[in-house]
Amino acid sequence: MPTVSVKRELLFQALGRSYTDEEFDELCFEFGLELDEITSEKDIISKEKGEEKAKGASDVILYKIDVPANRYDLLCLEGLVRGLQVFKERINLPRYEKVIPAEGEGQRLIITEQTAQIRPHAVAAVLRNITFTKDRYDSFIDLQEKLHQNICRKRALVAIGTHDLDTISGPFTFTAKAPSEIKFKPLNQSKEYTASQIMDLYRTDSHLRHYLHLIENKPRYPVIYDSNGVVLSMPPIINGDHTKISLNTRNVFIECTGTDITKAKIVLDIIVTMFSEYCEKPFTVEAAEVVYPNGKTHIYPELAYRTEKVKPEYINKKIGIRETPSGLAKLLTRMCLKSHVTGNGNHIEVEIPPTRADIIHACDIVEDAAIAYGYNNIQMVIPKTYTIANQLPLNKLAELLRLDLAAAGFTEALTFALCSQEDIADKLGMDISATNAVHIANPKTAEFQVARTTLLPGLLKTIAANRKMPLPLKLFEISDIVVKDPNTDVGARNYRHLCAIYYNKSPGFEIIHGLLDRVMQLLEVPPNEENGYTIKAAEGTAFFPGRCAEVFAKGHSIGKLGVVHPDVITKFELTMPCSALEINIEPFV
Repeated sequence: MPTVSVKRELLFQALGRSYTDEEFDELCFEFGLELDEITSEKDIISKEKGEEKAKGASDVILYKIDVPANRYDLLCLEGLVRGLQVFKERINLPRYEKVIPAEGEGQRLIITEQTAQIRPHAVAAVLRNITFTKDRYDSFIDLQEKLHQNICRKRALVAIGTHDLDTISGPFTFTAKAPSEIKFKPLNQSKEYTASQIMDLYRTDSHLRHYLHLIENKPRYPVIYDSNGVVLSMPPIINGDHTKISLNTRNVFIECTGTDITKAKIVLDIIVTMFSEYCEKPFTVEAAEVVYPNGKTHIYPELAYRTEKVKPEYINKKIGIRETPSGLAKLLTRMCLKSHVTGNGNHIEVEIPPTRADIIHACDIVEDAAIAYGYNNIQMVIPKTYTIANQLPLNKLAELLRLDLAAAGFTEALTFALCSQEDIADKLGMDISATNAVHIANPKTAEFQVARTTLLPGLLKTIAANRKMPLPLKLFEISDIVVKDPNTDVGARNYRHLCAIYYNKSPGFEIIHGLLDRVMQLLEVPPNEENGYTIKAAEGTAFFPGRCAEVFAKGHSIGKLGVVHPDVITKFELTMPCSALEINIEPFV
């Protein structure tokens, strides 16, 4: 969940009254938020860097408030205060309006076809005659950063640029050029750099280096120019210093570029609705025209209002309350969803404002009604249907086997469900395509590339990490393996396997064989071909030739046992011989 830090004094000033810490904590809970921490800038620096570094830092009390990840309208002081004031019925929900300038007077953003392969979408708007103070300015910058980390997915989907409109002149052009052709003075720098030099400059920057990978390998970099060739920004990396906004800025040009047009529109709507209250005419936004490469035009921001109809009985049933339709409409209005009863009280018409992009389905409306009603006010009742919990048969069998394997002198190991391709293929003498393994689309490390298809590598790695322990080492694991299965809805299937390994100066095949017999004895499977189990000589890439057997139960192959191949032992950095058993226990449930 995102955390919003607000100064306590500013918050209470905006709310029009003071609260004790306990009272404000309770208010947050009522509104569906959580007061996570009460701290100060000095305390934060002291915890992170020590008391010496904290000298001179501010003692102003900060409230750190946890906000739901989809409530983008609560990511700044302005939205938080507006939401709480409407919730407490101190103000009415404002109506957001876009002002379309006379023809030829508005701002235009022209998108060229060169952007198609990099960041094809852009939206724009203008905040006219806005008044900034130091706190408002800080909140404006902080909201952009919060949005970048949240809905913008660290600028991968959307990047926000804000510019002092009085320092530039439209129309603006959003294009893409070779890095060597782009040259401008980046924000807060003293000289001009080419785009390639800018990438090198910020490669060690603690903040901006995380975004360089988004465009650095592209043949062209996106860039926005004004009509005089002044660079506004090179999204998603940095704005130009020429258009930097300050406390004296009166007109702000906002552009959002990205790979997802829906997210870009939401981000633009949030920024302009939150800060249009500081404009000369509050809650009004000047629209801008965006011209696409195909010649089509669109006016942004959309600031679209839409209505949804919900049945009162649906809300009451889902929450478990008995509230009148008018009462439910009032609850929803308190949550910034202006509502009224229609017809004979059979429906509630809910107006969704542009700030509430999180309202997608009727269940989202029900959730807001439940928050406004108060979770603590919902009466507890005993369910009409009685159910008795029971352990899954497969889990029960696994638990019973674990106890008896431990009683047989084996130690249980729990290994990672993810492993490297090398572990399940190369080290076991197999080709990765033959393993039928499920691959991770974006592995963070080479150690976790695929879901394991066998438990054996995990136990061999566990022994390698415990080679200094006294011999013999006797380990077992009962866990799931995963293989591809096109017949399932998710394209993969889990199987519960039992794997045991014996590591000593001699292979100890007879001990592993004896363990198999004990397991079958516990499962009441007799040693015969018809309805019991048998073992037959077989070959396996992980096992020594002539020292491997396949296990059959009730006519079906369930696994293998044998002496592990010397090459496999060497690849797992072991020096002693070992024997292993791995079977599927699901047929015995």
